[in-house]
Amino acid sequence: MAWRERCDLHRVLLAVVLLGQILLSSAVNHMWWNLGVLRNPQLYILSAQPLCSQLPGLSVQQTKLCQTYQDHMPAISRGARLGIRECQRQFMERRWNCSTVDDASVFGPVINIASREAAFVNAISAAGVTWSISRACRDGELRKCGCSGALRPKTLHRDWIWGGCGDNLVYGYNLATGFVDIREREMNHPRFSKELARMLMNLQNNEAGRRAVYKFGKIACKCHGVSGSCSLKTCWQQLPPFREVGERLKDKYDGATEVHFNRQGTRLDRANKLYNKPTKDDLIYLDRSPDYCEPDPKTGSLGTHGRQCDRRSESTRGCALMCCGRGFNSFKKKVKERCHCKFHWCCYVKCDTCEKIVDVEVCK
Repeated sequence: MAWRERCDLHRVLLAVVLLGQILLSSAVNHMWWNLGVLRNPQLYILSAQPLCSQLPGLSVQQTKLCQTYQDHMPAISRGARLGIRECQRQFMERRWNCSTVDDASVFGPVINIASREAAFVNAISAAGVTWSISRACRDGELRKCGCSGALRPKTLHRDWIWGGCGDNLVYGYNLATGFVDIREREMNHPRFSKELARMLMNLQNNEAGRRAVYKFGKIACKCHGVSGSCSLKTCWQQLPPFREVGERLKDKYDGATEVHFNRQGTRLDRANKLYNKPTKDDLIYLDRSPDYCEPDPKTGSLGTHGRQCDRRSESTRGCALMCCGRGFNSFKKKVKERCHCKFHWCCYVKCDTCEKIVDVEVCK
């Protein structure tokens, strides 16, 4: 091959690579929670200069925030990962099981539909960032915040001490608001447009996720006194367990409200006036969900073929619902489990390994 032809080929290949990077960047920028699937977000923070422009999923303004709050990015990444895992735990027995895909979108095309599922993903992701930042403040990981400065609750026993180092829910809520919502506010959309409706929907669901953490902070106490008599207590503010946050948002998902534009095109209103008006704690959606029974690349549905179900259950994990009426196949499976466990002084538990045959049902 001639030298000039090799150079021309090199230029073409380089152009293809650059185009691929541009397209990938565009896809990644659609989903900031791609940070949750990074193997090691610390690798992007080098010395005093974070490589924020190389972090997948950040919008233009989020990249600027990254440069200002560079030490926050590992905690934000942990929050995104926390949200993904809790989503998968909450939906593991549903037709849509919050599965992730091997591309920049994390959840695939399903998020492009303004459905209940997209509402939950936005809410649980915002909740994860709120939770993670609040805890990182308490643990001394961030320069701009520290222990909670919450005022002493009026209901706290007068003899108990209000102190310790509590989770900083106020900072976590404010930082999550600024970081998560700034993506939605970066562009001005025309009235009555699908883009404006989606922006308003996402802002509502982001707020519901943050409030599911912020409003349910708990009071934790530690006993003091002679021989642990608990004659004195020190108390502080503490985050709710994230599993409780997930369960609370799952309830909101089940009761989510379908919305559409009001006549002025300025806000979203209930599609059905018979339902209660959604509060800031509630989830909303614009589009009806697919049934997720069959694989569909357009909607991101993976289908339920091959999914394990329970023929005795009438819940969402039951074969009747999970298999969408297609029926199921049954087979025997040998499993190993711990058994005959005994506690030995001091201090360990020793178990045997037992085998048993179990019935397994799988959707056709």
